[in-house]
Amino acid sequence: MEFRIDRSSGLPAYLQLVRQVREALRLGWLGPGDRLPTVRDVVANSGVNANTVLKAYRELELSGLVEARQGSGTFVKAGLGSTDPEVMDALRERLALWVREAREAGLDEEDIEALVRSVIAGDPKNEGKGVAV
Repeated sequence: MEFRIDRSSGLPAYLQLVRQVREALRLGWLGPGDRLPTVRDVVANSGVNANTVLKAYRELELSGLVEARQGSGTFVKAGLGSTDPEVMDALRERLALWVREAREAGLDEEDIEALVRSVIAGDPKNEGKGVAV
C-alpha cells in the first residue's frame, strides 16, 4: 500500500492516512494479517512527519482495525465492509467508466465530487430543496 497526501486538502495528513487505510479495508485491498508500511517507508514515500504517521496508526489501533507488534510492524486486525470483493470490483469498474465520461463531458474533480455527494445524499436532482452537503 502506498499513501498519497493531498497538501491542498483541508483534511489533516494523519486523517488522510486513516481514510486511505479504511478505504483499502472496505475495498478488500487490505485484510486481516496484512502488514501496513513501516513508519519509515511512509515518511520516505509521502514526505509526512513520522509523528503524523504514528498518530494515524494509533487512531487505527484505537478503533480496533490494526495492531502494533513490537519489532514486527503494524498489522491489520479486522476488515471493514461485507460486500463480496468481486461485486466491489465490478462496481468500481462501472464507476471508473462513469468518471471517465464525466471528465470527457468537461466536469472537473469538484464537479464530479458534488454530483456524487448529491446522489449519496439521496437527492440527485436537488428537487429545489437547497444544497445537500
